[in-house]
Amino acid sequence: MAKILSLFIMVTSILAFAPILCLSSKTNYYGYLYPQFYDWSCPNAKEIVESVVAKAVAREARMAASLLRLHFHDCFVKGCDASLLLDSSGTIISEKLSNTNRNSARGFEVIDEIKSALEMECPQTVSCADILALAARDSTVLAGGPSWEVPLGRRDSRDASISGSNNNIPAPNNTFNTILTKFNLKGLDLVDLVALSGSHTIGNARCTSFKQRLYNQSGNNLPDYTLDQSYAAQLSTMCPKFGGDQNLFFLDYVTPTKFDNNYYKNLLASRGLLNSDQILVTKNQATLELVKLYAENNEIFFEHFAKSMVKMGNISPLTGYKGEIRKNCRYMN
Repeated sequence: MAKILSLFIMVTSILAFAPILCLSSKTNYYGYLYPQFYDWSCPNAKEIVESVVAKAVAREARMAASLLRLHFHDCFVKGCDASLLLDSSGTIISEKLSNTNRNSARGFEVIDEIKSALEMECPQTVSCADILALAARDSTVLAGGPSWEVPLGRRDSRDASISGSNNNIPAPNNTFNTILTKFNLKGLDLVDLVALSGSHTIGNARCTSFKQRLYNQSGNNLPDYTLDQSYAAQLSTMCPKFGGDQNLFFLDYVTPTKFDNNYYKNLLASRGLLNSDQILVTKNQATLELVKLYAENNEIFFEHFAKSMVKMGNISPLTGYKGEIRKNCRYMN
């Protein structure tokens, strides 16, 4: 009887410490994401990421939008696995060369800086995929937006998909149905579409991404009738019919570096910069009602945006023994 009691106590003790053993590991044995993943293996991870991001955004306010966009463009390809960060090497063709990222995606040096700092603190422990998720949250907060707990425990992919980057990421000139389908295929719904589009409250877009709206929206050499004419005239001074493709424009011209609901107010005034923005008002009644709601209530927008970011960050993460923890985000180990 004494032996049985002793064995029971021993097993109970092991089970009591099991969560701690898992939390202290570099491998996600649970198979799902949770905010405390690095509490034992790298307790200062979140603070390190936040510190580097804060310095980068202080140097250049635009960087907040750039880092937020990296997380989007990573998750929509084949899940949140940091495939976007891989440079071309061997059999890998980098997603940075895709139509959606070439001459557009930026902030990779900031991710490198974060990774270097983390490798000094906790070697080969914090994944590049988790860095992207944390940097997106911190960037949003620094720009005045909402905060949320970031589930962690993603691992990094050993491959990239330039075709996935070209085809899966919603593009500025996609139709409403195409964009909604791309969201649905990733497990995201109509609310996620409208809420996450609100990330365009900060950042810039190139002339080439909306030029057709000014000069040839429907292939008839006429401008987009859903675009406010005075706003169109203003845009055309720096986005001519020929040339100027790389010229930058604020996505939200009212408060371009502040994360707020002015983006939605601009849409209701027919002053959305991208076609993919304005169609939220012109092509679907349900998205129009959500745009009106967010334009009226910044608090609800923030709440929905935070929930949708967590949902997006959960798209097909690599966990357990899948993938790896890269030492350098640009290359496989």
